[in-house]
Amino acid sequence: MPRTSSGPDRCRRKFLRFFPKGFADQKYIDWERDYKQEAHHRWNELLNQQEHLSLLRSGEHEEIARRAVAIESRTNLLFSFEKMALRDALKPPNGARAFAEGLCGFLHGKGTDRERFEKWRDVVAELPRRQTRVLTWPLLTVFGFIAQPERHFFLKPMVTRLAADQYGFEFFYRSAPTWQTYESLLEFAETVSRDLRDLKPRDMIDIQSFIWVQGSSEYDE
Repeated sequence: MPRTSSGPDRCRRKFLRFFPKGFADQKYIDWERDYKQEAHHRWNELLNQQEHLSLLRSGEHEEIARRAVAIESRTNLLFSFEKMALRDALKPPNGARAFAEGLCGFLHGKGTDRERFEKWRDVVAELPRRQTRVLTWPLLTVFGFIAQPERHFFLKPMVTRLAADQYGFEFFYRSAPTWQTYESLLEFAETVSRDLRDLKPRDMIDIQSFIWVQGSSEYDE
């Protein structure tokens, strides 16, 4: 993807102004990494592939949904209205079942990355809805990011678009979730990871945090 020669350097300098030791900086770990990593560890403990499949075989769809929501709720990744919309969508048994089966297919199923993503998107689009829509980019991507941060990325649209602009990356964004946008997001993450390889990012948690620093008003200078 075309990008300006100075964009990555400016973004790196900004990140290092806040966290001089990069991804090893204790302030970075305290502010950005620890709570995301903790959510991932809890997922591995409570909803790893074997446990997820075992609960599915037992028909424990509500339990899968409950655990997923509980793990996410201890982060600040979703807005409060998104958290409420998700809880409402998972209260009916059919919502919990669709979520539990669809999420397992997305994380552990067969097929290409695109096929699994599009099936998961369609599941989320069909979840029961009260007032707020459930199919948003953050809701669609948060569980993949928590469960498999070596593979999946979390999309906050406004922050990510601002960060891509600062970086000089041509991010293909559409508000209606499509594979093309998610694929472009993964390309952005791969580009940043490659450019920062000397800082030794561990996974997508580090890359997402770097991008967050570029686009979030929390880090305005």
